[in-house]
Amino acid sequence: MSSNDHKRLVLPGPVEVRKEILDAQTEWMVGHRSAAFADLFARLQPKLQQAFMTQNRVYVTASSGTGLWEGAVRNCIRDEGRALHLVSGAFSERWAKVSKVNGKQIDVIEIEWGRAFTPEMVADALKQQAYDAVCLVHNETSTGVTNPVREIGEVVRAYDDTLFLVDTVSGFLGAELRVDDWGIDIALTSSQKAFALPPGIAFAAVSDRVLERAQQIDYRGYYFDFLELEKYLLKNNTPATPPIALMFAADKQLDDILAEGVEKRWARHTQMRDVTIDWATSRDFGLFAQDGYRSPTVTTVANTRGIDVNEMAAFMDARNFSMDKGYGKIKGETFRIAHMGDMQPATLEEVLGGLDEFLGV
Repeated sequence: MSSNDHKRLVLPGPVEVRKEILDAQTEWMVGHRSAAFADLFARLQPKLQQAFMTQNRVYVTASSGTGLWEGAVRNCIRDEGRALHLVSGAFSERWAKVSKVNGKQIDVIEIEWGRAFTPEMVADALKQQAYDAVCLVHNETSTGVTNPVREIGEVVRAYDDTLFLVDTVSGFLGAELRVDDWGIDIALTSSQKAFALPPGIAFAAVSDRVLERAQQIDYRGYYFDFLELEKYLLKNNTPATPPIALMFAADKQLDDILAEGVEKRWARHTQMRDVTIDWATSRDFGLFAQDGYRSPTVTTVANTRGIDVNEMAAFMDARNFSMDKGYGKIKGETFRIAHMGDMQPATLEEVLGGLDEFLGV
């Protein structure tokens, strides 16, 4: 099992971070207005573009993905406009709340947790009402559902004035995502999921259409004003102090990710998902997420056996694995097995072996 001096994270974020990536944060500090920092920023851009599969710029912020939720809606939804939020879990629900507390007008399509949206649902809504933006969570971390971003993007692209905003916080670099090919205007993510970095840095691939929209909005906020971020990006810099140590870590991690290959990384995640699904069903557990839309990065197991998830977590903790107990209103009714980031199939087998010990299999 795991080393006695370190608890391995099997959580859907923050995830386990390799020592080489942690060590990359110990580079000597540089001033963020220095040539050395500009070189670091410039190195990151083409690597991030490859990872997002985009020709668009990628903004880097010292924040979680939550900050970029706010940036996205403040830069894309006009005062007289509306956004359509697709809600199917805890995080899509929270993003809709962020839009509301920022004073934006929104409509919500809400479906049962564990289900995926269909392109037809979005098409029907867009026929009824004009929207400045459609807001979709790619991979709903609370439920383990991956939504059909490509197919929904095809629907949204038929409406020239509607932007397609995608939260890919727990999808990016674990589930297939092709920003340009799928017509995504903003793809936002953070560091502590399948990117396998420490928390505290976030990224957004942003289209030219978004910047055109932002120019039509007077009150875009301050910290996440995309026009300000763009002005500094053109100088290989950021308006506010960036998370320099995390950027060094991202630079190293992106080298390793691109060496593995983004598509091979997706395939590894899918392989681990399939192993986890086979394990759960063979142990008489259910699967919470709809068949055909099960996440490559996190499996939400339906606790049909009625195990005590607190006892399970304590058992695994004693074996130096930190385990999840489910999230929000389905905590205990479900538990989540994360298989994301730099986790390898051999480590997943260790985790599942520990769970088998707990179950007495």
